[in-house]
Amino acid sequence: MLSLRRTAPLVAVLAVLAAALVPVAAGSAAAPAGRRPSGPVGRTAAMPSTDSRLLAGRRIVYSYPGPTPPPAVLQAIREGRAAGVILFGENATSPDQLADAVGRLRQAAAESPVPEPLLLMTDQEGGKVRRLPGAPELSARATAASPDPVAEASRSGAGAGRNLADAGLNVNLAPVVDVYDTPGNFIDHHERSYGQDPFVVGELGSAFLAAQQGLGVAATAKHFPGLGSAARDENTDERPVTLPVPLADLRARGEEPYRAAIAAGVRLVMASWAVYPALDPERPAGLSPTVVQGELRSRLGFRGVTVTDALEAGALAPYGDTGTRAVAAADAGMDLLLCSARDPQQAEDAAAAVAAALDSGRLDRAAFDAALARITALRASLG
Repeated sequence: MLSLRRTAPLVAVLAVLAAALVPVAAGSAAAPAGRRPSGPVGRTAAMPSTDSRLLAGRRIVYSYPGPTPPPAVLQAIREGRAAGVILFGENATSPDQLADAVGRLRQAAAESPVPEPLLLMTDQEGGKVRRLPGAPELSARATAASPDPVAEASRSGAGAGRNLADAGLNVNLAPVVDVYDTPGNFIDHHERSYGQDPFVVGELGSAFLAAQQGLGVAATAKHFPGLGSAARDENTDERPVTLPVPLADLRARGEEPYRAAIAAGVRLVMASWAVYPALDPERPAGLSPTVVQGELRSRLGFRGVTVTDALEAGALAPYGDTGTRAVAAADAGMDLLLCSARDPQQAEDAAAAVAAALDSGRLDRAAFDAALARITALRASLG
């Protein structure tokens, strides 16, 4: 994302099991770099049906500028056309202001036809990447360097959980479980990695997420299958990034912490926008069925919710507008589609494109319903 940048009730558990039993669709190929996909996704003449527009919206995460939720966002929530909202520093200028904003968002959700709570999320990693003041104050690097790293990671996760829950939020887009390879590179420079040993990173990331989720705030492991080899200037928020890591190394280092996170019960996984030629030479991870469905779901066995990084990221410049990107991500197997440019219209455009693709058959209905079931189960399990 644009960074620097209860246990579940029985209905939620049943929904998760139902979703897990639905086969993941193979997913059609997204367009290679420099080309827009052909077919229905590239056309905007056909108006999506009311039903598909509502369903598509339940996979979209909105964002907005400034301290006050705008009418367009509140209306989308009231109509049940939003899965959630991501909050940034500009949306949280003081405790009282944030309480007012979250109250407005929750009230809109209470007026909607959707019974499940709205997903209210932010990036609260610790260290330099914190949208709210307070815990966790230590960065991942500082946590790993502490006398008792596992205990410290657990304290940080509990601190993040309490902080977000007290503010009325229920999803944290953390922890980062990228394993960096070169000191001072993109992830290490910002102190966002627990280290260079994938087993240590997996252990500390799992301690963080387990403590946080024990307090009712869902955690997100990111950025699959790993940004640890990105150079300091290789920021996917800003431009396309290709990471030519050999497949054996990518699986042994980049993906290994996700095994631990999945075993620890992580609720969400965010995919990277980098291209990994060893897996898919043409598409970023979050647009690639090979990465999302092949590696994450089939190979590692993840059954939770997948979430994109920012659909407006510079890394996706060759892949069309926000709507085109949203359809390609959904087709690849991403569940939640994150629009974090603080422009509600981008989210509306993404929802319209996904709805049109659903109506036209560009998106497989069974796969779409399975994604929506996973999101609904997540929402039902949170306060």
